[in-house]
Amino acid sequence: MTTEQSESADRAIPGPPVGDRPELPGAEEMVRANEANWDARTPVHVASAFYGLDGSRSAEDWFAPFEWADLGELAGRDVLHLQCHLGTETAAFADRGARAVGLDFSTEAVAQARRLAAATGREMEFVRSDVYEAVEALGDRRFDVVYTGKGAVCYLPDLAAWAGTVAELLRPGGTFYLVEFHPLLNALGATPPSDPGTPPLLLRHDYLAGRGALRSDTATTYTDGPPLQSATTSYEWRHGVGEVVNAVIEAGLTVRGVRETEVLPWPRFPSMVPDENGWWRLPDSEPIIPLLYALKAAKP
Repeated sequence: MTTEQSESADRAIPGPPVGDRPELPGAEEMVRANEANWDARTPVHVASAFYGLDGSRSAEDWFAPFEWADLGELAGRDVLHLQCHLGTETAAFADRGARAVGLDFSTEAVAQARRLAAATGREMEFVRSDVYEAVEALGDRRFDVVYTGKGAVCYLPDLAAWAGTVAELLRPGGTFYLVEFHPLLNALGATPPSDPGTPPLLLRHDYLAGRGALRSDTATTYTDGPPLQSATTSYEWRHGVGEVVNAVIEAGLTVRGVRETEVLPWPRFPSMVPDENGWWRLPDSEPIIPLLYALKAAKP
């Protein structure tokens, strides 16, 4: 999985009521807390069965078929993967012949991504940088494709600055491709077992931005493995689809298409069933709702 999969989205027990949220620190302090949190998560993720780095999962397992159709031919192209975490998806770009570069703010994740690339013989580069400092970190390098997603946008406090960074990193004619957990998915939470008389899924969190970050303090992560021993606090920001699309447009990119889909690369809810591609969806007895969305844009 790439980078930052939404932690609060995976918790079965809801956070504090929206009108009773604690006072939060400044954005820079929250980003530093997230960096420490992802440094602490990295060893757990590397050893987890979830990521399958022992060879039990392939890099392409993390991609929906429509992603490759949208991205087109990648051989010989310069592809930048923002917020790449362990580089599991970056590896798929390298396997398809791209000159792949991954960037992440976690020192531990970048170190592990480099180690894994060397162990598998893949030619990939990994750069340690906050996404907002990516232009400076990469110098005068520009890319044919900038890719990000599946749990990345929720860690961005400033979408306008992020979209401007993406636009600056693209060559003219280049493609930006975002595949992200749908904000409806992030707003849903499972019904606590103590309340069996209510529907199995309820709206537990904000769909739209406006209330600031959500604080999480938990020693568990979304993978299997032991609890974290330190840096258990993290923060997430809510961003609706409209907010993301408008940020990209205002950065000067031309939107080529938006997809919404009912599938996920992992079973978030116990009732989910596999589809024909090995991804997961709610059973036919449940409504069809968007769980993942994709945005494709081009730089003029």
